Amino acid sequence: MKKIALFVDVQNIYYTCKQSLGFNFNYNAFWAEAQQLGEIEYAFAYATYRGDDKQTQFQNILRAIGFEVKLKPYIVRSDGSKKGDWDVGITIDMMEAAKHVDEVILLSGDGDFAILLAHLRNRYQVSSKVYGAEKLTAQLLIESCDEFIPIDERLLLT
Repeated sequence: MKKIALFVDVQNIYYTCKQSLGFNFNYNAFWAEAQQLGEIEYAFAYATYRGDDKQTQFQNILRAIGFEVKLKPYIVRSDGSKKGDWDVGITIDMMEAAKHVDEVILLSGDGDFAILLAHLRNRYQVSSKVYGAEKLTAQLLIESCDEFIPIDERLLLT
């Protein structure tokens, strides 16, 4: 059975699904689908920590499903701008996991990951799947992965 690793950019998936599809992502349905794709060796969900009880409950649900939840503080700068992305952390974890799996599965629409997927394919011979909200997924990311899977009603809480 193929060994796979899952990487979820939680904020990206939340906002792109809500904005373009009008619903929240269904992590239980995704987990069930992922189990059909191979043996899950790693499963990471990357989120920001804001000290919010509702978010903590959500993160506990992700843990109960099987994800290792990685948190970083949500920063509001003095000029009002906000920062909370996990691009570097996701990149490091994907590069490490690529040494041990046959395929990486990324849930994000962020085009910054396109060069990473190409590197993993060339350096480690690892294939990639990307799940994203089609309207808000960078074309470069869609072109860089081996298979793009648009998020649709089967993966939404409707």
